Amino acid sequence: MSGPLDASWTGPAAAPARLSGAFPLKLALGARRALAQAFEAECAQRRLFLWLPVVAGAGAVAYLTADREPPVWLLACFALGFCALAVAARGRRLLFIAFCAGAALFAGELSAAWRAARVGAPTLTRTSVATLEGFVEQMDLRRSGARFLLRVERIEGTAPQATPRRVRLTLRRAPPFEAGAYVRLKARLSPPARASLPGGYEFARDAWFAGIGGVGNVLGRVETTAPPAPPGLLLSAAMALDRARNALSRRVDAVVGGDAGAIAAAMVTGKRDLLSEEARETIREAGIFHIITISGVQMTLVAAIFFVGLRRALALVPGLALRWPIKKWAALAAMAGALAYDLSTGSRVGTERALVMTLIMLGAALFDRQALTMRNLAFAALYVVAFEPEAILGASFQLSFAAVAALVAVYEGRMAARAEAFESARALKAEPVRGEAAREVWRALRERLAHGPGGVLFATFCATAATTSFMAAGFHEFSPYVLIGNPLTLTVIEFFAVPGALLGTLLYPLGLDAPVWRFIGLGVDAIMHAARLIGALPGSSVNLPAFAPWALPFLALAVLCATLWRTPAFRLLALPPLVVGLVGAASGPRFDLLVSPGGDALVYREAEGRLVALAGRPNLFSIEQWLRADADGRPPREALRKDFCDRTACVGRLADGRMVSLVLKRAAFAEDCERADVVVTPLFAPSGCAAPLVIDRDVLRVSGALAFRGGTRGIERVAARAPEEDRPWSPAPPRRWGKAQPAPQPTFAPASAEPADAGAAPDWREDGAASREASDGDDGSPLE
Repeated sequence: MSGPLDASWTGPAAAPARLSGAFPLKLALGARRALAQAFEAECAQRRLFLWLPVVAGAGAVAYLTADREPPVWLLACFALGFCALAVAARGRRLLFIAFCAGAALFAGELSAAWRAARVGAPTLTRTSVATLEGFVEQMDLRRSGARFLLRVERIEGTAPQATPRRVRLTLRRAPPFEAGAYVRLKARLSPPARASLPGGYEFARDAWFAGIGGVGNVLGRVETTAPPAPPGLLLSAAMALDRARNALSRRVDAVVGGDAGAIAAAMVTGKRDLLSEEARETIREAGIFHIITISGVQMTLVAAIFFVGLRRALALVPGLALRWPIKKWAALAAMAGALAYDLSTGSRVGTERALVMTLIMLGAALFDRQALTMRNLAFAALYVVAFEPEAILGASFQLSFAAVAALVAVYEGRMAARAEAFESARALKAEPVRGEAAREVWRALRERLAHGPGGVLFATFCATAATTSFMAAGFHEFSPYVLIGNPLTLTVIEFFAVPGALLGTLLYPLGLDAPVWRFIGLGVDAIMHAARLIGALPGSSVNLPAFAPWALPFLALAVLCATLWRTPAFRLLALPPLVVGLVGAASGPRFDLLVSPGGDALVYREAEGRLVALAGRPNLFSIEQWLRADADGRPPREALRKDFCDRTACVGRLADGRMVSLVLKRAAFAEDCERADVVVTPLFAPSGCAAPLVIDRDVLRVSGALAFRGGTRGIERVAARAPEEDRPWSPAPPRRWGKAQPAPQPTFAPASAEPADAGAAPDWREDGAASREASDGDDGSPLE
């Protein structure tokens, strides 16, 4: 009986074994089948085209972040080669897709390289005081003083081939001139600022693409003289437009007054420098900083006002409405109005994106095609990659495109749901089903909610979710109450700013514009009152530390997968990069010592864990970057320790007890090289300096900004510049004695037992070598 009993017992035991092996296989086959069906659906809806701008943008980013300059001819060969392979593989879909992706990648890289070569201009290589002259190209007025762009004609003592095309200068008093003036002045000029920390904002790169070869501040009197030759037509038009924008901005600010006037002026003209720091912080904490930027909402409203207004006006004439295409006439007028609005507000990256998308939408109306689609956004992205690829690394591009992609995705989903509801209603009429009428009522109710307040909140939530990672990575903060602030901002823009800006601009030449600006001021006052209430709520602004370098690309990929794909199976592909990106966001570097690229300032971590800044002449923008990267929301001046400095040096102690010294004058080397563990200086340190780690001008010109952090393997060193970096905006330093100087090794001797004499001479001065080498007046803040 053992045989039958054995057979009866082994059968059931073997079945689960077979099932346990078959279940994962069936699950894998089912997932593969679902993905294949989703892929076919995406191809049928032509969604793969939307990824071409993404791949081309990745190629542009690869060029902008590379260590060395790639040969342009090689990029062109790769791009043309992949294009030829794609043409040859048109019959094999997967190969065709792969070759198209390769062609787009190298085309984006080639576009960025061509752009860098096209805008190339000489850049200053050292700090100096010089007399220069040229046309004032753009003027940005402030509450006290101004910052302006000078189109340089000549600099005394500088050869014409080494003269920058533009310099950005700061004036500490009210300017006695405006855009279009030809001036002669003395200024202290410096090269554009390098990144203040590894992976931080690179002003030098943005300055290169903007044609800015130097920054600084004006010294003494500015003399207005006659130009040696009249400016070109385009330059004259740009300067006249800037004068008009400043005049209108002053008018709006004078009528409304205060920070409300500055915000109203920014909403009307795009001029944002009149706003106080307190007001900037208020709207930033409320998550509505975009209220002072000209973006897609304003551009769309302007085009809609022109389009709808002219079309309805023409419809009042029956002969025109019945015989002529007034819709297309209105579309042409709206295109002209949108273009004029873009030019009159400064034509920034976000405005250009909105302009391109608006022109595509109106062009679709001209040819009787569907206007609002993701393909229009893809064409706008292709425009940016082709003509301004450097903008991809900027927060303006990232936030603008992410928000619009999310809004368009919501719109497409809403249209798909409406089409599905229409088909269900038609089927119900043809063949009634029990209980279907109640479901139809529920669908209608959901449809009304989707187009009412619920739809606005849901769209705002999606746009906020899409932009959160870029906001957090770029500004190291997050506003949890943005869902409250954004609808309020949209209300002010829709009902106050845009209609008022158009009407007020038309009435401004007649002197009848004051009531309109006061009307806009009422809306701004309301939004500022709400922003103060939101900012007073607990946790209104959450400070976030710097991300790991690889976090943002994965988070961006997650946003792209969630917005560009239509099928649920492919949208689930956003989860893996989202998880990886969140891990990278939570594992960013936390440094214990940061040194500026000029060696004139540093921050170190005390034993209590907070950062302390030491500086010769403080660059508050750099200190703010250091603090924000450490999730420290303090104002820069609170972290600055003046009592640790005398006229020759600043000293402090790291968390592990080692002493760090910032040497400002050569007289301090003799003492601090003996007692300090780390010596940082903007000068050339003497060769006999006995400190275990010496960071001087010779080291920093190779490494750029330096960061150190302790770990289980000792001291880790991170440099802002790659060892062999050589780019147009970051050229390799000149070689000495036939080879580049090596960077110092981050090894320390045992901690010094002697306490630092920090208060020996607490005399804070702003003179000396460090103050001559530091940036004075222009802090290297972003161009946008």
